[in-house]
This record gives sequence, C-alpha cells and structure tokens, in this order.
Amino acid sequence: MNKTISTPDLCDEFADSISVVEPMFVNYGGRERFGGEIVTIKCFEDNSLVRTLVAEDGRGKVLVVDAGGSMRRACLGDMLAETACQNGWEGILMYGCIRDVDEIGELDLGVQALGSHPMKTEKKGIGERDVSVTFAGVTFQPGHFVYADNNGVIVSLHRLI
Repeated sequence: MNKTISTPDLCDEFADSISVVEPMFVNYGGRERFGGEIVTIKCFEDNSLVRTLVAEDGRGKVLVVDAGGSMRRACLGDMLAETACQNGWEGILMYGCIRDVDEIGELDLGVQALGSHPMKTEKKGIGERDVSVTFAGVTFQPGHFVYADNNGVIVSLHRLI
C-alpha cells in the first residue's frame, strides 16, 4: 500500500474531505510513504505508552504520538522502532523527537518527527491512549486515517487508499 501513497494526488482528489497537517515534520523512516488507521498516544517526555503500543499488532495502522512538541527528549529509538516494524505498524508520526536516526532509517517503517535528540525519556507510565490529539493545525482522532510522504501529512475521516 505504501508505494501508492501520494499526498499531492490525494489532496487533488479529496480536497474537500481532508485536513493538511502544517509542514514541520522530517521523514526519518526507511519507508518514505505510509498511511493507515490512526491510533493515538498523548504523553510528554515519557514513552511508556509508546513501548506498550508498538508491541501490539499494528497492521494497517499508524501510531500518532502527541509528545507535546518536546525538543528535550526522544520518545522513539531504534529498539521501539524495531518492535513496531516486527509487529506490522505502517508508521509513526511523532510530534516530538526521536533518536537512533541512522538505525531507524534502515527499517521498513514510516517515521516522521519534529527532530532528533539523543536523550531518552523517563519511564513514569504517564500518558493517555486512544484520545483525540491536536497539533500542527489538525485534530487526530483514533479510527480516522493519516497518510504521509515527503510532501507532507494529511488526515481523513475515511480510508482513501
């Protein structure tokens, strides 16, 4: 499915039924095009829930993490990204930072984030899952769909591809 995703084409065809995420994300994953059903996490400098969710079956899904836009800690590293890849996740959209970018770039996993930071998060078990999160001018609802490539990120209530 990831090879057919073109956010410009989707914008042309579905302009009235999509939302376009403000351009702020960098593509770090080995899979440059990805999309799927949204699963959400809201956390801040604590990736405990990221660890939990990437261990679940992610086929056809994209993990959207509202890490509060933190530029002080990385909520995703190579080990969690590898786990996500093994469990079939299409991709991860991180409103925050990641680390181990070279290793993540080798995985068949879509990963977009605000930036990279070498410091890991604390593990306090704090956060929420399957809640609506809003950042970059868009609200991400669990069960809606997100599509991403090097041109940008879009959100739709319905599956487009």
